[in-house]
Amino acid sequence: MENLLDQAWVQQFIDWWLITLEYLQEVPWWQFNEWLSRFVFYYPLLMAYVWMLGGMIYYVRWERNRGNVLSDLPQLPEYPSVSILIPCYNEGENVRETIEYLLHQEYPNYEIIAINDGSKDNTLEILHELADQHPQIRVVNLASNQGKAVGLRTAALLANSEILIGIDGDALLAPNATAWIVRHFLEDPHVGAVTGNPRIRNRSTLLGKIQVGEFSAIVGMIKRAQRSYGHVFTISGVIAGFRKTALHDVGYWSPDMVTEDIDISWKLQLAGWAIRFEPNALCWVLMPETLNGLWKQRSRWAQGGVEVLLRYFRPLFSWRSRGMWPLYLECCISLTWAFLVVAMLALVPIEWLSSEPQEALEDLSPHWTSMLLCVTCLIQFAVSLTIDSSYERKSGGSAQHYYWMIWYPIVYWLINVGTTINGCIKALRKKRGQRAVWVTLDRGLRQK
Repeated sequence: MENLLDQAWVQQFIDWWLITLEYLQEVPWWQFNEWLSRFVFYYPLLMAYVWMLGGMIYYVRWERNRGNVLSDLPQLPEYPSVSILIPCYNEGENVRETIEYLLHQEYPNYEIIAINDGSKDNTLEILHELADQHPQIRVVNLASNQGKAVGLRTAALLANSEILIGIDGDALLAPNATAWIVRHFLEDPHVGAVTGNPRIRNRSTLLGKIQVGEFSAIVGMIKRAQRSYGHVFTISGVIAGFRKTALHDVGYWSPDMVTEDIDISWKLQLAGWAIRFEPNALCWVLMPETLNGLWKQRSRWAQGGVEVLLRYFRPLFSWRSRGMWPLYLECCISLTWAFLVVAMLALVPIEWLSSEPQEALEDLSPHWTSMLLCVTCLIQFAVSLTIDSSYERKSGGSAQHYYWMIWYPIVYWLINVGTTINGCIKALRKKRGQRAVWVTLDRGLRQK
């Protein structure tokens, strides 16, 4: 009887497979391939105009009449105590300059908490030396490398203030940044975090110059647009302010997430806290200027983004989280787009080999679609340049870097597609609960 049942099941499977094959033979695959090609091409175009529209909305609503962002201070009804947290791992070359620059904050009531997270260089000695010279500096020493999330959480629990500001150990915080960040917490009790406006310090190589344009034309524009549309994908880990009550409400930073800034952004917003973008809170940071360093950095960012999408999939089913649905959907579509780009690039050599030489040469020639893409990129950079130029005055203006942005679609799109795939694979393979510890990253060439 069992043999008869097995034979019947096998026969049903064969019949189903034959029907499926017959159906697949009738499917117009050329049309499906055409749809995929159009999606791969038009999706970044569509999102470019979505970001431009959102950026212009933000500029008109909140940014147009700000005055001189490098010197002006907002008028605050009060000046509550602020704790500035600086997690450090092997920052001996940078932390002295960071803290000495930080001591010039135009804010009357703040303390500095520097966390040495198991550094193997002379970071701890420099921190103790600075603490002996300046009474508002406190040093927290963790004997072993625990990761940035643990360092921030330790400092937050030891802080005397309700408002916290976190910066990296190689960052230079603008003197008026603290006041601009505090302004949001005083105006709205529902604000849980405020993301600042990072600027690139090192811009002596092609990659450095492209990143200057990227942070204004892409990163800054996206943050403005996301703020206009309601929710922000991530705060800037190099400069962000937090309400301690909000952090306590969501359990602080997660020690097992590769990018603690993306994770805390989603935790806060899913819990009902708002995130604001403050372009006047400038902070100059060092970025990778080698392809290897850039690849590692962007892979880590991509991995952190995918980890967040995986972890907070179930909480998004709540009706309370409906405001995050468009952001989650856009992230999933972006991942799909990256995989499709790789798949289509892998098929290009096969298509060339199977086509006539003349047809292959025609595929390499410029088309109206490529011209449309280039024109859209230039329009996006021009719009962002108009909005963002005032924040680059101290660095000589951003117009000088506009030329270098023609390389962005060639250099960065290909790198970002690759790092997205790499980061996604790493996120899927990572064991949940595995501690995310510090790694030494490429900081590029310093330029004071």
